[in-house]
Amino acid sequence: MSRDLSPEVLSGLKTKYNSDRTAKAVRRALNKTDIMELVAVQENENNVQPNFEIDIETLRATNQAASGRCWIFAGANFLREEVAKKCNIKDFELSQNYIAYWDKLEKINWTMESIISLKDVEWDDRTLMWVLRNGVGDGGQWDMFAGLIKKYGVVPKAAFPETYASAHTRSWGSLVNRRLKKIAADVQKNRDDADKINELRNECLEELYSFSTSCFGQVPETFDFEYVDKDNKYHIDRGLTPKSFYDKYVGLDLDAYASLITSPTKDKPYHERFTVNYVGNIVGEPVVYLNLTMDELKDAIVAQLRDGQIVWFGSDVGRWGDRKNGVWDMNNFDLNALFDLDVSMTKEESLYYCESAMNHAMCITGVTFDENGKPAKWKIENSWGEDAGQKGYYLASAEWFDMYVFQAVVNKKYLPEEIVKCLEKEPHELNPWDPMGTLAD
Repeated sequence: MSRDLSPEVLSGLKTKYNSDRTAKAVRRALNKTDIMELVAVQENENNVQPNFEIDIETLRATNQAASGRCWIFAGANFLREEVAKKCNIKDFELSQNYIAYWDKLEKINWTMESIISLKDVEWDDRTLMWVLRNGVGDGGQWDMFAGLIKKYGVVPKAAFPETYASAHTRSWGSLVNRRLKKIAADVQKNRDDADKINELRNECLEELYSFSTSCFGQVPETFDFEYVDKDNKYHIDRGLTPKSFYDKYVGLDLDAYASLITSPTKDKPYHERFTVNYVGNIVGEPVVYLNLTMDELKDAIVAQLRDGQIVWFGSDVGRWGDRKNGVWDMNNFDLNALFDLDVSMTKEESLYYCESAMNHAMCITGVTFDENGKPAKWKIENSWGEDAGQKGYYLASAEWFDMYVFQAVVNKKYLPEEIVKCLEKEPHELNPWDPMGTLAD
């Protein structure tokens, strides 16, 4: 039966709308006001005070600028706390540009390898189209971050500072992905000639290495580390390499940390491991997670916080956030007060039907508990600069956290023995477009 928008249907909708006095008032208000400002709940501000039972002292907030490098900033923020402790310093950043530079080169290589692996499919193959449409971007996952650090080490920000292109990546990404789409066309034209494909690949890699180095800078092989500690004493350590700096001043064993997700969908049983095809950066280093219940995930996060270490995590920050005050809370806005819009969905439904997925990485630095000992609110270190939130720090309510947090990275020593054993299971393979394959940016 046809359900087109006939004149009769449209007339009925208009008549009903015009009889609604509230709708008319709302229309007048929205002429000069943003929707979410109009439905903001002012009195809720009293319920989300930024005080925390566990509150780990951390350095000032960083700023990823006009780039999608949140996962790198969150990872660097996690690591820099170790440097601050060892050196007794109050202000320090690792070079996010250094990590991102290697990430981009690795992603270029990863994408070319993906294109070559799909050389025999047709141009409209869904996986090939996914690879080309996503291309090389800023986003990433914890395993991608850890792989870069283990392979390339880290440097202080002073040793490899930001450039305009590193903080504003859109033009670089657009040109790189145009070049990669050309090599996809060239590879398919020469799909039966392995030598030609290798020649095309090497030419493309050389071009994009040169272009990327011009945009982001030439990474240092050695550098001196200078700093002044909290006692105003000057220090210098000469002739360090990125890996020797990491070993001496960070020293964390990243293999001791487990990447955990919480996905309540039926296709992902709890206590099973998963990997996502065609998602990653370093060839041969897959992204792998262990799926836990939300309560298990929160218990692990709290255990690490109690021991004085912050937690890298991934969430959907596009829902119910008050950026000015720095609060993510389902009660920030009251849509039903003005609009007859039912946007309620379960977490499972939101994943199945493309309503929500992990899109941003940050660090958890504190938590407060309710009268039953359950987390009531969380303190979050973001990477949007000090002008947003509480000098760059945010608060997440318990309800928001349960709905929109999808991933956290916790040291295995904070996990029960039966969960640690699950980390040895062979991972199930997921399609590239699975919601757990989204990248934080």
